[in-house]
Amino acid sequence: MTIAVKPDACKLDACPALVLNADYRPLSYYPLSLWSWQDAIKAVFLDRVNIVAEYDMQVHSPSFAMSLPSVICLKSYVKPLRAPAFTRFNVFLRDNFECQYCGSAEDLTFDHVVPRSKGGLTEWKNVCAACSPCNVRKANKLPKGAGNVPRQWPYVPSVEDLNRNGRKFPPNYLHESWMDFLYWDSELQP
Repeated sequence: MTIAVKPDACKLDACPALVLNADYRPLSYYPLSLWSWQDAIKAVFLDRVNIVAEYDMQVHSPSFAMSLPSVICLKSYVKPLRAPAFTRFNVFLRDNFECQYCGSAEDLTFDHVVPRSKGGLTEWKNVCAACSPCNVRKANKLPKGAGNVPRQWPYVPSVEDLNRNGRKFPPNYLHESWMDFLYWDSELQP
């Protein structure tokens, strides 16, 4: 089936679908699990998702019209990873995008707490977020010798740790239909 897209295509690009797992929780919070409107419609036609909420916008073919999904739920449960990947982004997310020595959020890099020149490994328990000035000041010294002790010692985070930290950094745009499934700054009723 061919879907005709009107000149308002740029508006369509601003209509991603929030993707929920079969348990109605987002697949990830940071980055937020979003699919483009094209991927969402394809998943609907392939019967891989249920539509939970829709936008007030439609796409049309000559014989068919469909509201764009704003929230979709997978029909099959995707088991979350047991351990998050060791990436620069995940180190920053674990450390709340703050230098672990001074608290700055500017010019972040990562630091080996035990320098590689002293046998330190590039792994979760030895790497933390650091701003460039603190990283240069510490150089290849041990934390106590440099007078720079991390506020929080590096650790291996769980996926839930990263999701919890990710909730502190909501994306610039949250559609109102997503709010029942996201818990950023939401006050719970007694």
